[in-house]
Amino acid sequence: MKIYNDKNVFDAAMERIEFAFDNFENLCVSYSGGKDSTVMIQLIEMVAKKRNRKYDVLFIDMEAQYLMTIEHIKTLKNKLECIRDFYWVCLPLSLRNAVSVFEPRWICWEKSKKEKWVREMPDCAINEDNNIFPFFKYAMEFEEFVPEFEKWYSEKYNGSMCGHFVGIRSDESLNRFRTIVSMKKERLKGKPWTTRNKPLEHTYSIYPIYDWRTEDDWIATFKYNLEYNYVYELMYKNGLSIHMQRLCQPFGDDQKNGLDQYRAIEAENWDRLLKRVAGVNFGNIYCRTSALGNITSQKPDHMTWQEWALYLLESIGIYNKKLEKHYAIKIRKFFQYWEEKCGCTLDMVEDEADKKMESLKIVPSWRRVARALERNDFFLTRLSFGETKSDVKYLKEMIYGCNNLYDENSTDSKPLKRLYNKVKEEMEKEKNEE
Repeated sequence: MKIYNDKNVFDAAMERIEFAFDNFENLCVSYSGGKDSTVMIQLIEMVAKKRNRKYDVLFIDMEAQYLMTIEHIKTLKNKLECIRDFYWVCLPLSLRNAVSVFEPRWICWEKSKKEKWVREMPDCAINEDNNIFPFFKYAMEFEEFVPEFEKWYSEKYNGSMCGHFVGIRSDESLNRFRTIVSMKKERLKGKPWTTRNKPLEHTYSIYPIYDWRTEDDWIATFKYNLEYNYVYELMYKNGLSIHMQRLCQPFGDDQKNGLDQYRAIEAENWDRLLKRVAGVNFGNIYCRTSALGNITSQKPDHMTWQEWALYLLESIGIYNKKLEKHYAIKIRKFFQYWEEKCGCTLDMVEDEADKKMESLKIVPSWRRVARALERNDFFLTRLSFGETKSDVKYLKEMIYGCNNLYDENSTDSKPLKRLYNKVKEEMEKEKNEE
């Protein structure tokens, strides 16, 4: 397994979990059935058994998930002995649908469409009829639900020290890396793999496997004979490397690229998926083409990707200096991340790397930078950044100051279009109030 600071990551993770049990009275695990959270929850079980402690589990069931994932979760739920409460959530949440312009959002477990549900709801599920969460609102988003759950969990245990285990790995994305290294966050006793969940006083997120690689998940699984989700084996047999395998609901911006895997692996359920959400077969056929945003580059043959990226950046600056500055700062952070992570200095960055490696976002290259700028991708998701509050604030400021910054045809990013329209509505409202 990976050696980090003279210690292999398995031993380091076990020490972090021990620390969590030492410092938190109540602990909850965010569980998805994926490889990371599956390994993590079994390590937590080992420590809990040794200490005769209990922990809780939060699993948000998004309906359109692999049947094998659900069977795997049921198996693990019955096998783990130290679980106190298992919150199997089957509430109607609003989810992203990146394969249809006619239905950009869909609502899982929507009662009015029960006859179209991809699968039967489990008997143990928390649903609309037996909902225990007073904060829940119909069609609220996943990103809204989790912080509200943490607040509710803290209140349930009278504001005691509550820890929330999250199975993220920092090598999967720049945002996850920044979650760990950020100096702005409040940590518990200086531990970088903990983050206080503001505005809650005694609730922290804990990332015990943040420094693991994908390979470490599988080494630990087979070395310690851990349970795992068999769907990963089928993905591998179907041609996906261990780095490309993704679970979760299959219609999101990143997940849609593996929609054809769903058809191959669970063909018996494909028909129900087609009837459930708009654009599924279209996404299956065209998700890797320009029809769903994978545009062809217009780079001239005589230019390198670095020259093309700088040309695009300077061209943006002629149009809008603030936008040029925004992109420049993000690109600088992108290269700084790779230098900190693996010593890849700016002069070592290749003009273009292996396309497969670039698509996995595991190598830097000037082509990745240029392609992000070509897409007018304000948040630079192609470079592993995510939408942040400061980015949204900065974009709003630019929209207020420059009415032609974005329009319906200037970007293929639906989140950007939604944000632009929202800001325009706010501007119109303020104008009418004046």
